Amino acid sequence: MHETRLDIPQILSRLPLFQELAPEQIAALEPACRERRLAKGEMLFQKGDLPKGFYVIVFGQIKLAFPSSQGNEKVMQIVGPRQSFGEAIMFLNRPCPVFAEGLVDSLLLHIGSGPVFALLESDPLFARRMLAGLSMRLHSLVQDVETYSLRSSAQRVVGYLLQQCPQDGPCEGSFDISLPTSKQVIASRLNLTPETLSRIFHDLAVNGLIGVSGKQITIKDAKRLREFDL
Repeated sequence: MHETRLDIPQILSRLPLFQELAPEQIAALEPACRERRLAKGEMLFQKGDLPKGFYVIVFGQIKLAFPSSQGNEKVMQIVGPRQSFGEAIMFLNRPCPVFAEGLVDSLLLHIGSGPVFALLESDPLFARRMLAGLSMRLHSLVQDVETYSLRSSAQRVVGYLLQQCPQDGPCEGSFDISLPTSKQVIASRLNLTPETLSRIFHDLAVNGLIGVSGKQITIKDAKRLREFDL
């Protein structure tokens, strides 16, 4: 059975980074794009690999993490559909400081650096959008450091749960959310052990703030949850 060929120009034009580009600019990028399908648990690249471009996710979910000599890992970022990653390392042309692994079956596009650099030189608006994306990522990392340094374990978990609020509804009262990945990955992302995360979920449930059923979480009272452990 033959796989359907991707319409790369259409995919690129729907991504926030590229959606303002003219058709001829999209066409110039197409030869540099390579489709990459990744199975759950499959490595995309390892720490120390040299970048030759960056990635955008068509569908799926990718984990970026630091490995350790003890076999543990620290999840730095979880990247989802229509998001990109790897731009900063592409600019620096240095070995990757993290590894990338598929959390679910995923489809990505690898975009080679050459045409991207040419586009950056010819299109100031595109350059500003890419710079804005990198700046937002840096701001997010600074917020992470603040969270790990100044907030308790429970406050980190509460903040994470409230961030999962459905985009099509108000984050007030009672609502349901679905955790986007495993509790082990979430614990690492929040700089917690899985045991600590489970204990906090249990404490929140005992206090009548949430209900837990696998990956399904019911926020019973968003206002009370925000005030927990302040």
